[in-house]
Amino acid sequence: MSYQNLKVAIENRVALLTIDHPPANALNQATLAELEAALSALEQDQEVKVIVLSGEGRFFVAGADIKEFTGLSGEDAEAMAVRGQRLFDRIESFGKPVIAAINGACLGGGLELAMACHIRLAAAEAKLGLPELNLGIIPGYGGTQRLPRLVGRGMATKMILTSDMIGGEEAHRIGLVDAVHPLEQLLPEARKLAAAISEKSGVALRLALAAIQGSTLPLSDGLAREAKLFHEAFCSEDMKEGVAAFLEKRKPRFSDR
Repeated sequence: MSYQNLKVAIENRVALLTIDHPPANALNQATLAELEAALSALEQDQEVKVIVLSGEGRFFVAGADIKEFTGLSGEDAEAMAVRGQRLFDRIESFGKPVIAAINGACLGGGLELAMACHIRLAAAEAKLGLPELNLGIIPGYGGTQRLPRLVGRGMATKMILTSDMIGGEEAHRIGLVDAVHPLEQLLPEARKLAAAISEKSGVALRLALAAIQGSTLPLSDGLAREAKLFHEAFCSEDMKEGVAAFLEKRKPRFSDR
């Protein structure tokens, strides 16, 4: 497929999905629609096992397109928030790992997008924050819910209420991102991580992500979910191949079935 605001490059089972909407990669409704379409295509592509999401230029995503706010009613704004939340929920529950490579400014809806990804890597030079209160509004694409789960309620409250931005190193210190790299090493490190993950069974990757999603449930419910998914994994062809390869002291050849 061809896109106006995205670039997609696939190599060695890894898809690099780059938001390219100058000047600041703002998440207007057209870009969100393209992102949803691209995810649908990548979900169906049997050759793709891992997705790396990044931004073109100096920005990851600088936020929503504020021009689109003009003339919206409260009801329109709520509907916009729900659409964005549904897309980001889909990313969080996606059956293939999604790695955010945060190359620059990652603000508002951009940070909400990154928080929905399974793993977040950031450039040391990146700036992250939720500045919505500067506009007299609040985060609407999941920021008030995902940020406290990642960094704790107190830190999240401080970041949201002050609209302060933090750098990549500080984001790593508080647990908002999982690793930080110099900018020139960010995409190579993201590709390296994606390549390592892509060697695993596609079935096991999907089931592991689904099991991890259960970590927000009460422990007993999460454990029950894990057991059912373990059952499913145990019945896969990849399980038989993985065990055979281990016993035969060779590298497994997974079929993703």
